Amino acid sequence: MYILGINAYHAGAAACLIEDGRLIAAAEEERFTRIKYWAGFPTLAVKYCLERAGISAYDLASVGISKDPSANLYKKVLFALRHRPSLHLIRERLTHMGEVRDLKGAFCHALGVERRALKTDFHNIEHHRAHLASAFFVSPFEQAALLSIDGFGDFVSTMTGSGVGNCIQTIDTINYPHSLGIFFTAVTQWLGFPKFGDEGKIQGLAAYGRPVYADELRKILRLGTEGSFELDLDYFVHWAEGVDMTWESGLPTLGTIYSAKFVDHFGTPRSARGELTPPYIDMAASVQQVLEEAEFHVVRHLQRTTGFKTLCMAGGVALNSSFNGKILPETEFEHIFIQPASNDAGTAMGVAYYIYHQILDKPRRFVMRNSYAGPCYSNDTIEQTLHRYNLAYRTLEECDLTAVVAEMVESGKVIGWFQGQMEWGPRALGNRSILADPRRADMKDVLNARIKHREQFRPFAPSVLAERVGDYFDQSYPDPFMLKVYKVLQHKRAEIPAVTHVDGTGRLQTVEQQANPLYWQLISSFAERTGVPVLLNTSFNENEPIVCRPEEAIECFLRTRMDALAIGNYLICK
Repeated sequence: MYILGINAYHAGAAACLIEDGRLIAAAEEERFTRIKYWAGFPTLAVKYCLERAGISAYDLASVGISKDPSANLYKKVLFALRHRPSLHLIRERLTHMGEVRDLKGAFCHALGVERRALKTDFHNIEHHRAHLASAFFVSPFEQAALLSIDGFGDFVSTMTGSGVGNCIQTIDTINYPHSLGIFFTAVTQWLGFPKFGDEGKIQGLAAYGRPVYADELRKILRLGTEGSFELDLDYFVHWAEGVDMTWESGLPTLGTIYSAKFVDHFGTPRSARGELTPPYIDMAASVQQVLEEAEFHVVRHLQRTTGFKTLCMAGGVALNSSFNGKILPETEFEHIFIQPASNDAGTAMGVAYYIYHQILDKPRRFVMRNSYAGPCYSNDTIEQTLHRYNLAYRTLEECDLTAVVAEMVESGKVIGWFQGQMEWGPRALGNRSILADPRRADMKDVLNARIKHREQFRPFAPSVLAERVGDYFDQSYPDPFMLKVYKVLQHKRAEIPAVTHVDGTGRLQTVEQQANPLYWQLISSFAERTGVPVLLNTSFNENEPIVCRPEEAIECFLRTRMDALAIGNYLICK
């Protein structure tokens, strides 16, 4: 039984295919269109999933989308009657609902499928239920407390629940317009980062500041009883005037969320190219602290309500790795699982598993232990591509490749690493990565000058052998998906300065031999040479989505100042 889940008509369009409960393929549309956070219908991602399985659209038993226009309809009507939002906002929502309702028509048009011949069942799955399913149903836990938290979807910003076996039950919701995601995005925009997805930059910037505006922000984001919260809506415009959003095919955009009152209270917004003066940096520290306080408020209440010691999280706010790394040491939870594509792209996976388990009542049979669900390319295909680019290369067995690359990294070289299946989610986890020596204090500047060209305050990540995590970090709980920030042990910070942030932390990836044998062997080879079981790992891209095909890896390698490219069993050096 094949089931296809889709996230469409929103940023992070994506598709996921499962067969009898096992993951077959999953990918974001941006990797194929080469437009970051691409929004619209994920035609190319769907085609990839079908090709990976060797089936056609006619073989699908079910297709679902992570939007349900009928969900929370009463609350939507009541909100409109009470607040009388602008006609523009109402028109926009009605148009969007029309697109989502005719999923079968959109699917047939995108895939060139004859509607009458298609025997597939189509489902609209509520947004946050899809998030919860994406985390719990692929987790290793038989039972867990569940939390979905983001901007908003289907009129909800936060949903809590419990999962037992193959069943999810919701506990509570916090409804639009109150939202931690909206709160954080509004401040991100005011700080001069207006692009969709810029929120992640604020976590890095926050480490440089002091939370001197936290008390003022607490007046805007107010915590209530039983894990609830609410916004002072006078500081925002999304609930009354609406926000200009572009979710059609192409680059998603989001209009200004903060109001004139926010500007009156906190001062002139920083321009996108303006200087990052201390007040702006302190605001970043302040919004991060207040967000974490609110998340702890929600998470601790959820733990008390369920009594569970395990937690599964999803949603865009669940990508806040600074908070995620504090959950186990600062709450009663003892185990945690966060799906690698916790943003809206991940709802495609949640849809597929929600249909399979919650609707069809099928037993669970899959645990997501790695994120490698995207396209892969044979050595023959890679070699043919290298010939087209007229590149000289060496052919190496895997054991020789890891030894040679480890030696090059030790000598200060920057290496493009393109291997196996592409990662699912926003993090490069050792298959579409750029690698460097974490021991070199200047490596961060080298990477920014030669390849990444990004803000200096943004840190680079350490990939560390799973069995050696406790030797370098204050926690040893595994994080294969690079979604938690841990403290680097004080006596190790000088040893790996390139991946130690200014506050002494690192957003780490733990690498297990079983999950990625080749990447594990590379780090082991580096450890044998240097004594350090850590590599600096950043995504294989340059102001674009992470590379997917060999052509994209080669072109990125050629136009930047990488020293070498290890692609399949081939090594190309400049």
